[in-house]
Amino acid sequence: MNSVQRRRFIQCDVFSPKPLQGNALAVVVDAEGLTDEQMQRFAAWTNLAETTFLLPPYNEQADYKVRIFTPVREMLFAGHPTLGSCAAWLHGGGTPKTAGQVLQECAIGLVEIDTRQPEQLAFLAPPTKIQPMSDENFAAITEVLDIPHTAVKRHAQLDNGPVWQVMELDSADRVLALDSSKVRWPEFKALGFIGAHPGGAECDYEVRMLAPSSGMSEDPITGSLNAALAHWFQVEGQLEQPLTIAQGTMIHRYGRVSVRPEAGGGVWIGGQVKILIEGEVVL
Repeated sequence: MNSVQRRRFIQCDVFSPKPLQGNALAVVVDAEGLTDEQMQRFAAWTNLAETTFLLPPYNEQADYKVRIFTPVREMLFAGHPTLGSCAAWLHGGGTPKTAGQVLQECAIGLVEIDTRQPEQLAFLAPPTKIQPMSDENFAAITEVLDIPHTAVKRHAQLDNGPVWQVMELDSADRVLALDSSKVRWPEFKALGFIGAHPGGAECDYEVRMLAPSSGMSEDPITGSLNAALAHWFQVEGQLEQPLTIAQGTMIHRYGRVSVRPEAGGGVWIGGQVKILIEGEVVL
């Protein structure tokens, strides 16, 4: 095992304008030299949904490389770790090769991050593979969560690194009424639900991601799920203007995710990042 050393460390709150109301992320800014085992052990110790480790890039186009770990495994891609890692890298003195744009290297490739508005970072959502949800999964999910079939507007399996079983329900209230305690894992993996708020509401849609995260039965705010849902809506012809998504309401979080479509099929997923803890970790 490598000898331990002091490394810069940041803990931030992602996807909320209100500190302590978003999704927490731990970032080891100087991770060069750490082994896979050390990274996984530290991610398990932080016990957050994700912990990231910043490294020099392999790809000469990238500004930095990030590795993303949950307490039990490494992830190919995740949304709030993307924005939080970028904010931590910039806060630590990182200078992008191109002004106003950071290119992050991760397991799925290069992810572009728009940094022109430092208070509202946004990443260009990676491609999403859209497939039908199996009849077995649809039946099991609706039965366990007591969702009337008539309340499901559409459903699909989405894959943008993580794989999601998603449903659009007939209202935000229907999404908020789901009882996450009825879901048992790993039977269902990650379940995503979205429903529209009435016109004139603060947010356009409510999203919930039901899967164990940070000791809770659902994830506070999930950038990768919102990215996959945005691509799904776009393919269905239902993403023609910017949207504001609420998430985390039922676990007392104030998540706010911006969704911004662009010409040519791209989608930007944005949110605020607050740096809450800055110091050193001995690893």
